[in-house]
Amino acid sequence: MNRAATRLRLLAALPFLLALAVDLLLFALWRDRLPDRLATHFGGDGRADGFTATGGFLAVSSGLLAALGAGWTLFVRRRVLWGAWATAGFAAAMLALTLRGNLDVTDPAEARLPLAGLTVALALAALVALAGWALTRLVPEDPAPRAPGTAGAPRLDLGAGELAGWARTAGSLPMSVLAGAFLLAAPVVLLLAPWPYALIPLAVGVPGAALSRVRVTADRRGLTVRPALAARPRLRVPLDDITGATARDVDPLGEFGGWGYRVRPGAGGVILRSGPALAVRRRDGREFVVTVDDAATAAGLLNALVARDGSRGA
Repeated sequence: MNRAATRLRLLAALPFLLALAVDLLLFALWRDRLPDRLATHFGGDGRADGFTATGGFLAVSSGLLAALGAGWTLFVRRRVLWGAWATAGFAAAMLALTLRGNLDVTDPAEARLPLAGLTVALALAALVALAGWALTRLVPEDPAPRAPGTAGAPRLDLGAGELAGWARTAGSLPMSVLAGAFLLAAPVVLLLAPWPYALIPLAVGVPGAALSRVRVTADRRGLTVRPALAARPRLRVPLDDITGATARDVDPLGEFGGWGYRVRPGAGGVILRSGPALAVRRRDGREFVVTVDDAATAAGLLNALVARDGSRGA
């Protein structure tokens, strides 16, 4: 991992460490003023409708911040560093407001969290996001992507009327495990934490699960990438938009700043792991990359199809 990537990941982890410190500090300062059971879920009218033990709240809140911090640290990119800070700021504010709503109540059913509290949390998240945005200047700009040259690129022998296609499934075990953990946490968070928190594991887990295993296809339509278990959503680079393809090794952090669906100046794609990848060059000069085994065969087929279509149009 290069220094820029290390610095970026540290800056992404920092707000969650600060949020955890604030959560633990407030809990310690207010412990004597809190009931044995805390109101941790509130309806739209601000009235408590869900409760948990004080120790359970501390465990869930700490685990939530740790999970969010791990997710952002693994998948953060320079241009969205502010998002990590905004997420941490919102989570810290909601946890603090939940504790404050439980102060000095004898019955946790008396605790209140008015809807205005959500506005306060969003405002704090916006301010913290500005701090995260300002810190991006400490991380160097992403280097220019390596272009897949077409000279010497593989090409299959393909007859004038011959049809051919290629398909492989590519996956990432760490992404699958992480997405599964977030999806399993969603119902627990829904029961034990204020309602907005239930959206967080779903917002991370659903797209994470969709991207953790994909189907890559190269044929007369071009290059298509979609979830392995669903037809949508899908990414497609049409054949008439491809000028050439190669197979090369990819360094996710060094070239794309992480894993998943990545977009950066001049390049983008689906990066699930390091190692072999199929890289296609589009007519506007941009590069689309997907990590997949047997990428050389896919590149050779696309180059043959591009050359055949070009000769037909000549």
